[in-house]
Amino acid sequence: MLPGILGTKIGMTHLFTDDGKMVPVTVIQAGPVYVTQIKTVDSDGYSAVQVGYGEKSDKNLTFPKYGHLKKAGVNKNLKVLKEFRIADTAGLELGQEINAGIFAEGEKITVTGTSKGRGFAGGVKRHHFKGQHMTHGYMTHRRPLSSGATGPQRVFKGKKGPGHMGDATVTQKGLKVVKVDPERNLILVDGSVPGPNGAEVVINKAAR
Repeated sequence: MLPGILGTKIGMTHLFTDDGKMVPVTVIQAGPVYVTQIKTVDSDGYSAVQVGYGEKSDKNLTFPKYGHLKKAGVNKNLKVLKEFRIADTAGLELGQEINAGIFAEGEKITVTGTSKGRGFAGGVKRHHFKGQHMTHGYMTHRRPLSSGATGPQRVFKGKKGPGHMGDATVTQKGLKVVKVDPERNLILVDGSVPGPNGAEVVINKAAR
């Protein structure tokens, strides 16, 4: 069985539990994915399974990708191909369709996605610096002031300051599956996940 699946973040909503508690949830379109390649220790040196998700226009289909999908028995131009390391590939075959049914309610998961890009941001927004006084003649306000030591006369690596913010791969841990709808390939996750609505995410079963 696959340890994870590919999906698309739909948006956020909320549910009410039996005791009347409101739970904010993120709706994710999880799958379906198609098995496009199975790797074994004998042929590739390690055991893994490659799956494809989403569809693209045939005009964007390259000839190598066409041959790869044809060999797997998939007649769709899949948008994303991703590999999952797996100890045992038994029960998996090329062209097999896998949906959100691999998850169960209450199961712990992690979600990996690309965070929203914020462009060039200052230290207050990027690193939550406190900032300075806004009144009484103070003139720095949100500026970072000194950025290096006088002895070495250089800026040490890793110093926090203004720079590019967001648009990075983020893995959100400690999430839980609240509800699963296998017919529509939807899973409802407790809390928020990285990325904007419509972003592609990877849902993995928590290792522990």
